[in-house]
Amino acid sequence: MPLKVFKRNKLYSYRGTVAGRRLRGPRGTADKRVAERIAAEVEAKAWQSHLDGPGATLTFAQAAIAYRQAVHDDRFLDRVEDYWKDTLVPKITGEAIRQMARKLYPGAANATLNRQGIVPAQAIINYAADLEWCARIRVKRFKVNAKRKTPATRAWVEAFAQQAVQDELHHLAALCLFMFGTGARRGEACAMTWGDVELFQKKAVIKQTKTDDQRVAHLSPPIIAALANIPSNRKPDSLVFQYASGESVGQVWNNVIERAGIEKLSPHCCRHGFATSMLQAGIDPKTVAVRGGWKDVGTVMKFYAHAMDDPTVTDVLFGTK
Repeated sequence: MPLKVFKRNKLYSYRGTVAGRRLRGPRGTADKRVAERIAAEVEAKAWQSHLDGPGATLTFAQAAIAYRQAVHDDRFLDRVEDYWKDTLVPKITGEAIRQMARKLYPGAANATLNRQGIVPAQAIINYAADLEWCARIRVKRFKVNAKRKTPATRAWVEAFAQQAVQDELHHLAALCLFMFGTGARRGEACAMTWGDVELFQKKAVIKQTKTDDQRVAHLSPPIIAALANIPSNRKPDSLVFQYASGESVGQVWNNVIERAGIEKLSPHCCRHGFATSMLQAGIDPKTVAVRGGWKDVGTVMKFYAHAMDDPTVTDVLFGTK
């Protein structure tokens, strides 16, 4: 039967059965005509959902709530959610998502549009699709010209650390060595507290920012020595490297590079150098991925494997290298 409006305690609400579902208004209104309009809209949506499937009435906000509750990476979600709000998911197209990215981040690089606009919006909708609430969506990425980053080498890292120590920036020297020696991302390293470090056991717990997971990293002697030289109270909840976030490292990092007279490399190049150096040392890609916190071995091979410049490397096949 259709929904009926009823009055209780001076407020009007609705109740009834539509398409086999028992519906009842959660709260009322003092205006009977408003209550009738609400009831009519609820009834129409109930029939639409029954006839066309649940995705017909699914809003982006509802899909986003489900995505967050699944404990997925919630970076960059706020602006995307504010943009779409209660827009029906079936009305959102791939091109509409591309336009959203441009509007949210005008003038941003294509890589930023992809990472902070397209990826979170698509992830929310496709998670809802995994729940069989709607159809999956494909969104064409903005073209990005991949720049081959230069990996940090052991010599570069040691030169940087030496200059940082001369500048009495012991925590920065340790940060550089730690990222190179463990493959930690800048944000992961900066979030680490002394409670995560066990110098005598030569290990540290790294909480991975991209996967909501954690891994235990082995600490080589140079890293242990650098960590031990950091002036600190060593309280378990104190930040090891004394930076509130990865972004706050940039300027002081570049200043040390300039004083050291070495090639300008970003902190991420230390993580890059971890993978490249391990691969060139003959460590298998799977082990490199596990020790460095990459879930996909293919990522390691695609972005971090570099060909060696020495043409005589093939001598190793005959044991003459």
